[in-house]
Amino acid sequence: MEYTFFYDVTRFTELDIYLFKEGTHSELYKHLGAHPMQRDGREGVYFAVWAPNAKSVAVEGDFNRYNKSSHPLRLRVDGSGIWEGFIEGIEAGSTYKYYIDSDNAHANREKADPFAFYAECAPGSASKIWSLDGYDWQDAYWMKHRAKKNSHRAPISIYEVHLGSWRRKVEEGNRFLTYIESAELLAEYLVEMNYTHVELMPVMEHPFEGSWGYQTTGYFAPTARYGTPQEFMTFVDTMHRHDIGVILDWVPSHFVTDGHGLMNFDGTCLYEHADPRKGYHPEWKSAIFNYDRNEVRAFLVSSAKFWLEMYHVDGIRVDGVASMLYLDYAREEGEWVPNEDGSNVNRGAVTFLKQLNTTVYADFSDIIMSAEESTNYSMVTGRVDKGGLGFGYKWNMGWMHDILKYMKVDPLFRLHNHKDLTFSFVYMFNENYILPLSHDEVVHMKGSLVNKMPGNNEKKFANLRALYALMTAHPGKKLLFMGGEFAQFNEWHYETSLDWHLLAYEGHQGVQTCVRTLNKLYREEPSLYRNDVENEGFSWIEENDYTANVIAFVRKGARNQKPIVIICNFADKEHRNYPVGLPSKGVYQEIFNSDQRVFGGESEALRELKSKTKMCHGRKNSLEITLPPLSVVYLKKVK
Repeated sequence: MEYTFFYDVTRFTELDIYLFKEGTHSELYKHLGAHPMQRDGREGVYFAVWAPNAKSVAVEGDFNRYNKSSHPLRLRVDGSGIWEGFIEGIEAGSTYKYYIDSDNAHANREKADPFAFYAECAPGSASKIWSLDGYDWQDAYWMKHRAKKNSHRAPISIYEVHLGSWRRKVEEGNRFLTYIESAELLAEYLVEMNYTHVELMPVMEHPFEGSWGYQTTGYFAPTARYGTPQEFMTFVDTMHRHDIGVILDWVPSHFVTDGHGLMNFDGTCLYEHADPRKGYHPEWKSAIFNYDRNEVRAFLVSSAKFWLEMYHVDGIRVDGVASMLYLDYAREEGEWVPNEDGSNVNRGAVTFLKQLNTTVYADFSDIIMSAEESTNYSMVTGRVDKGGLGFGYKWNMGWMHDILKYMKVDPLFRLHNHKDLTFSFVYMFNENYILPLSHDEVVHMKGSLVNKMPGNNEKKFANLRALYALMTAHPGKKLLFMGGEFAQFNEWHYETSLDWHLLAYEGHQGVQTCVRTLNKLYREEPSLYRNDVENEGFSWIEENDYTANVIAFVRKGARNQKPIVIICNFADKEHRNYPVGLPSKGVYQEIFNSDQRVFGGESEALRELKSKTKMCHGRKNSLEITLPPLSVVYLKKVK
């Protein structure tokens, strides 16, 4: 078949080119890339690629037997560096690459399309012609009302998932579940477990499965490992139908150096810095985006907006923000280039992050933008017009680090580590926080969460339940990586399914029931979530009883919402008749106890306790309560 070439077709206006050069175009996916369309009533594909330093660019694919010279593109004359052309007769699903000739003899000349909507499944590396039109979304109700679900005043409990290893078809050669197969199963499980959101580790196309998606090549293509783009739309649609929000991990901090990707794209360092002190990440062995380049910022902002618009996702978690913010991240002296004044802040990255959040929140005010940021950089969640980066939330890595350090210690010696238990409460409202117990904590010989806990299995489970109960009560939204909810013993591994068989054992069932119950309580009790990011949401009762390994505090909602009293005993012994000051006199119902038998503990029925007019913890009213070992108790006034 003959594939006729035409140059008199374009998808760019003068304004598009202006915005692209300026770095403010946020919808480049509608223009660059490969777009099936009609020319004079004839079907074909329009191609456009940014390669300003190339000598020539051609489209090669299975339609022309990868002939590098039969279908050359033409360089626009407006100085944009965009090559374009229209090829008649190409069908959907055809594979293609750009053949880019340059003065760099060592550059890889065959490049996948940076704006491709679909790609070959690895180890294949070609792009595919694909249209995203035609999907019939069924989530209008969710989209109309999701602002309430994503609000700072809403309960947000996130289940972090790696789609390739949540479940697998072991009986079929241990293969992945497809987007369609996992959608209903996962949605039903999330509903059963009372989660509000699911966060997917990167589903953007990536060549190496062992990178877990964090070494990205396809910033506009869901990975073909699990199915087609429309099937991923079905996945998101299914989550919305079950009242579950979808957050995607997204990686603008670095990109994979595989030859068919962005590295040396047109024979020059187009997307990355040429100086390896700026453009190469020594820790991850990947390339770093050049945020000072306008077109690169437009590329990245367009990628973020693409997933929000075309796939209806409800939020984006930006990976590796700390690595973006600092020029000396993971570098020794002499390995980085400081600013003119000697400072180490990557000003281009700061500009990009502010632009990113300003742009996407302007178009999608009802979404979640969260930052994985592990330093004390100020105002990560501050407003851009006030000098902040503009994120909705920041992962509280300090809390994660401190609480796991504390929980690893034998209870006999925890009195010496009491500050690790309480320090997060000092800064808990400095930013809008998500409390993460993520995949990073259960890999690379760090041990699973349950195996970080001291003692025998019974005590490990008790410690883990207490940790989850504290996490639920602590100000901040919640995130837990898959497998943690049923105390998986093994570290997570991307090539195998979670150890679901463990749910045949009572201890693992108990932890799962505990997490399910905590999620339900968190959603039902406004005092546990309404003021997650507000000072009025918390007050101390007891923070200094390090000898007993006890802390106690109050979580508060609106004035007409009853507060919840939280009492945590991290000692490996019972405290009988422990005195606790109360917000007011009355009868208090125990609404949760991590030591309940249904969770695998020893406590019987939930108790009802009456206050006494007796000073304690600076409060006029108090009660005495017996605290089981390694337990967390929630009390709510009922009379």
